[in-house]
Amino acid sequence: MSELLGVAVLGAGHMGADHVRRLDRGVSGARVAAVADPDTARAKEAAAGIDGVTVHAEAEAALDAPGVEAVLIASPGPAHEEALLAAFARGLPVLCEKPMVPDSEGALRVVEAEARGGRRLAQVGFMRRYDAEYRRLKRVLDDGRLGRPLMLHCVHRNVSSPPGFTSAMLIDSSVSHEIDAARWLLGQELTAVTVLRPRPSGGAPQGLLDPQFVLFETDGGALVDVEIFVNCGFGYQVRCEAVCEHGSARAGEDHGLLLTTAGTAGAEVPQDYLVRFADAYDREVQAWVDATRQGRATGPTAWDGYAASAVAEAGVRALESGLRTPVELAPRPALYTDTGR
Repeated sequence: MSELLGVAVLGAGHMGADHVRRLDRGVSGARVAAVADPDTARAKEAAAGIDGVTVHAEAEAALDAPGVEAVLIASPGPAHEEALLAAFARGLPVLCEKPMVPDSEGALRVVEAEARGGRRLAQVGFMRRYDAEYRRLKRVLDDGRLGRPLMLHCVHRNVSSPPGFTSAMLIDSSVSHEIDAARWLLGQELTAVTVLRPRPSGGAPQGLLDPQFVLFETDGGALVDVEIFVNCGFGYQVRCEAVCEHGSARAGEDHGLLLTTAGTAGAEVPQDYLVRFADAYDREVQAWVDATRQGRATGPTAWDGYAASAVAEAGVRALESGLRTPVELAPRPALYTDTGR
């Protein structure tokens, strides 16, 4: 491996361009070796000013570019399976943004392909595991000082939804973060999901069922509820409160800049996930780079990516049917039995 890990970034949209910037200027031990996007003008813009980077329209061309030793996938979800399998075939370590693969069948194919290779190559981009507050909450729950976790209360709000955002995407795109965070924080699998819908907000696009209230059951007897509201209009907010036998702990309180102007005072509310979780993304990518240079894998596994997709699919079925819907998971391959959740 070279002195600086050569990374191919697949996808140069909002997330991909931010990762190109992060690899070039925000983390140590890595460099951007290639950028791929069907919109090559966008890829060239993301790569502008970076020495030695090559730009490609096709993902596989970027994987085969000179100096590429690892891959960061930030393309749209439907393109992830093909890119992951191509990376595995080349023995390239991967950091893949969520969803790892949107559908559970495709996600399971990725799990099985990695398991056949006999070693972990993929880390999935559930960045909340790297947020300072979420990590403190995890330590509190793990040390047992509050007793057994009984409930998680979660809030996930966005200023507005992008064009084409569907009612199902509130669950399989947005709530997928809470799905992984709940599995990780509790060390439990989610076994059933129910989705309740209040009257849609007047700020939601016509036909979008927003907000939604999602209730998960776990195999450890805990309950997890999520308020998902993607057109709240005022800011980006993510919170999680764990209620335990002997106390509670909450992550995501607004402790940002206090603004005072024109006779009013108030806390600044982030408008974007890249602002709220900037530090978490930095820590996530740095941890991936460090582990990859040491020849090992860390963080959320391909199995975690598959589990999130399977739970989200059950959630979409629950949204459509209005019924409590069980979650069905395939047997976990031995490769992932000692990695935790």
